[in-house]
Amino acid sequence: MSFAATTPAARPSTARSTGNAAPGPRVPAAAAGSATGTATDSGRATRSGAGAGQRVTAAGEELLGLFPPGTSVADDGTLLIGGVPVTELAEAYGTPALLVDENAVRARARRYVDGLAARWPNSRVTFASKAFPCTAVYRLLAEEGLGFDVAGGGELTLALAAGADPEGLVVHGNAKTEEELRLAVEARAGLIVLDSFDDIDRLERIVGEVSGRTQGVLVRVTPDIRPDTHEAVSTGQAGAKFGLLLPQAREAVARLRGSDRLRLDGVHAHIGSQIMETGPFARAVEALAGLGEFAVYDLGGGLGSRYTYRDRPPSVEHYLDTLVGTAGMVLPAGARILIEPGRSMVAEAGVSLYRVVTVKPGGQPFVAVDGGMGDNLEVSLYGQRFEATVATRVGGGERCRLVGRHCESGDVLSAGVPLRDPRPGDLVAVPVTGAYTYALSNNYNGARRPPVVFCRDGEHRAVVRRESYQDLLRRDLG
Repeated sequence: MSFAATTPAARPSTARSTGNAAPGPRVPAAAAGSATGTATDSGRATRSGAGAGQRVTAAGEELLGLFPPGTSVADDGTLLIGGVPVTELAEAYGTPALLVDENAVRARARRYVDGLAARWPNSRVTFASKAFPCTAVYRLLAEEGLGFDVAGGGELTLALAAGADPEGLVVHGNAKTEEELRLAVEARAGLIVLDSFDDIDRLERIVGEVSGRTQGVLVRVTPDIRPDTHEAVSTGQAGAKFGLLLPQAREAVARLRGSDRLRLDGVHAHIGSQIMETGPFARAVEALAGLGEFAVYDLGGGLGSRYTYRDRPPSVEHYLDTLVGTAGMVLPAGARILIEPGRSMVAEAGVSLYRVVTVKPGGQPFVAVDGGMGDNLEVSLYGQRFEATVATRVGGGERCRLVGRHCESGDVLSAGVPLRDPRPGDLVAVPVTGAYTYALSNNYNGARRPPVVFCRDGEHRAVVRRESYQDLLRRDLG
């Protein structure tokens, strides 16, 4: 298999492919970047391989703690993701690009799966795939034994295309269309989460028309719990558009118990995202318990991720201890527990790679890169803070405004972020971009959505190609 224009001269002309069926060969990293990293007991990254040529500053060491575990710096000062120099990745795939450390995703998945099974054997982890709805991610996590929370027909289609087991699908949505419900029933999705009485009406009719069998369902409950998070991602309080308040949920449960087409398996609650304390999760479990005994309790997701130096989210283990500890006190011992991590499954595994286009001096210099809100909307939508570094001079430097290329003053990737002597042509790496950046990427200003590149053990492969200008015209009819 040849690599044509994406293969540097130093790269071997053939490459070993992985067992994953994915749209791109795995390419060995060039010999120049041979440093490797090790993970601390806390699971964070440490540096190795930095020699006398480049010394990583204390600020650089701290910054590496935000990158995927195992991220390192080579002797020449170049950042390595999954053992691959980012300079090589930029040469092979261009910028902007979303880099994903495959081992980091697998390790996080195993922490969740093994941790939950050890605490509550009758359980399953289902990935909230809205965080990263990419067929290669579905395939990878299916290999690790996860089910999938799919919100809408598109995510359902992607999961099935990746080979996900339909029985492990949990279908969500506050406004599921008739078409989407039919898709779910025809695919024999394991569970459909009912968000309204209209959902019940439609699904009863569709099941009668399509399947000739009963359909497993859960009732989504709004427990009136407001965690300390951004309003846009708080979903469990009264007034939220999701689910049914407790009195309505009881009514729905009573109705479903008498249905001959819908099988009430249990109840579900999801109170929000980027939650940094465990108390609200415990209260949500207690609220579900108050609705009675069921075969299944879906406890949702919402555990926060560490985006900045000040963020201190609970560990996966602490989070599971809280959920299962509370469940052990208030839920039936034989019940099945589902959880739906999304952001906390994939955020830390992703790194966005950009190239500096221009630097404008000033009180805080503007450092403009070739991406922005077209590939990372989280800053504009939620005010999410991201850190960054020049990828060949890691950590430290003058505070700058890292901005994108789009025609919006709000297209700021990171304000006041230290960058060491940024110059046009430099590569800039932004960590913790594995969740929602791909999902929310867009074509504003005709931007082409970036490729997704998996990195592992010094090798790399594209799993999503960069859009072309021709792609922008593909749906036009006249």
